[in-house]
Amino acid sequence: MTTHALPDFPWDSLAGARARAAQHPGGVVDLSIGTPVDDTPAVLTEALAAAGNAPGYPSALGTPALRTAAAAWLDRRLGVRLADPLGPDPSVIPTVGSKELVALLPTLLGLRGGGTVVIPEVAYPTYEVGAVLAGLGVRRCDVPPGDAAGVVLVWLNSPGNPHGRVLSDDELRAWVRWGRASGVPVVADECYATLGWDAAPRSLLHPAIAGDDHAGLLAVHSLSKQSTAAGYRAGLLSGDPALVTRVWEVRRHLGLLVPAPVQAAMTAALGDDAHVEVQRARYGARREVLARAVRATGARIEHSEAGLYLWVTRDEDCWTTIDWLAGLGIVGAPGSFYGPAGGRHVRLALTASDERIAAAAQRLGG
Repeated sequence: MTTHALPDFPWDSLAGARARAAQHPGGVVDLSIGTPVDDTPAVLTEALAAAGNAPGYPSALGTPALRTAAAAWLDRRLGVRLADPLGPDPSVIPTVGSKELVALLPTLLGLRGGGTVVIPEVAYPTYEVGAVLAGLGVRRCDVPPGDAAGVVLVWLNSPGNPHGRVLSDDELRAWVRWGRASGVPVVADECYATLGWDAAPRSLLHPAIAGDDHAGLLAVHSLSKQSTAAGYRAGLLSGDPALVTRVWEVRRHLGLLVPAPVQAAMTAALGDDAHVEVQRARYGARREVLARAVRATGARIEHSEAGLYLWVTRDEDCWTTIDWLAGLGIVGAPGSFYGPAGGRHVRLALTASDERIAAAAQRLGG
């Protein structure tokens, strides 16, 4: 599919379901958007406040302290060893959250004007938006295509949004081989990498996948979910220094700069695993409560082995399920938002308070 018109903003179409859910006497339980609701940990807020005197422009490259902390975090948590993060060709840079990067990456890599971006069959909508903004087409597939003609970029997403699917090592290695043989960059969105439940996510940049170097490979990470810091807009791009450098050079021309206090907060957060584990435990407890209630209705949960969502089906059109949920005062996200293959599923987010998750479970009969 090739189009130069942006798709409709999908969440606008939920207005009717939200209005119906609002009539429930217990109020709305909004599980449609994965927006964190818990307090941002003190390790971030204190570092942000301490760096509040920031009269000069921040660096698009990221402070040496941040790049060092990011490289150490990737090694410690994901087993990824970067090329020299402080070298002349950077292997990691901060980004203004991950959604901005996803939407702009084809443009930042200079891929405008022709070709196709490969995205998963069921995919976060912004991958398509980024292709459209660059004047590129979109092809949905979950395995390397037999014909690489015209493909200029591949997006992987593991753990996946919306369905929480984790790609196996063999699947990841197949994409690496295909990308390198075809001369096509392969980029993995790994924003939920620390939230494995029934499977342990592996980074595309891990040596068991990438080999001895990261040629042709990039990975995207975010502090939004693991550090409950979506309002900070704090993300990372890492991998092949040649590709990271290309992105960095364009970003500094555009003034896409992560504010200095946010860079200080990122540095502190990436050095502290304790707050990540506390938040992970919260999400794990909410997941158990909600999953038990969903299954009690007879609905099935598919994939969902990692990440912050339950991928639910009642074997009916997703909008029928959305209407059923709205009658219970619950708002979910229809699977059709994520591509035609999601048309019989809904996504339920775990990013609601304990009280709201308990309310949803009670309404579902759990």
